[in-house]
Amino acid sequence: MLYDYLDTPIGRLTIYSSENGIMRIDFPNDKHMKCDRGTNEFIDSCKKQLKLYFDGRLREFKIKLDIRGTDFQKLVWKELMKIPYGFYATYGEIAKRIGKPNASRAVGNALNKNPIPIVIPCHRVIGSDMTLKGFGGGLNIKAFLLKHEGIVFKK
Repeated sequence: MLYDYLDTPIGRLTIYSSENGIMRIDFPNDKHMKCDRGTNEFIDSCKKQLKLYFDGRLREFKIKLDIRGTDFQKLVWKELMKIPYGFYATYGEIAKRIGKPNASRAVGNALNKNPIPIVIPCHRVIGSDMTLKGFGGGLNIKAFLLKHEGIVFKK
């Protein structure tokens, strides 16, 4: 596994890749994994696309991912990737979309375990009252990402 950094408006992101694709993106305050610093085609592509996203010139990522998690987590993360740039969903809506209408909290837990934030857009999920709930990078970063995409929410 390799990692490299990308400086962004929300701070320095750490991007991790296996030989099969991007495995993880860490926010500035996250505890980093131990592995070799370097780059490969997946990290290079991810960095390029994230730069375009933050420049406002990319709305959909086309990055090869190496996603690891439980079947339920993968189901939730796959559903998140269907939320387009500039749109949002609530935890309850995601639960309904995956066929588990009473699983809002479990959806929230899966979002909390999302290893590839921004690309798997867990920031696009908000509370049913339009307020921001938890986010691995912190609510300030979530608010920045939503504003960047033109999504209106309550503070």
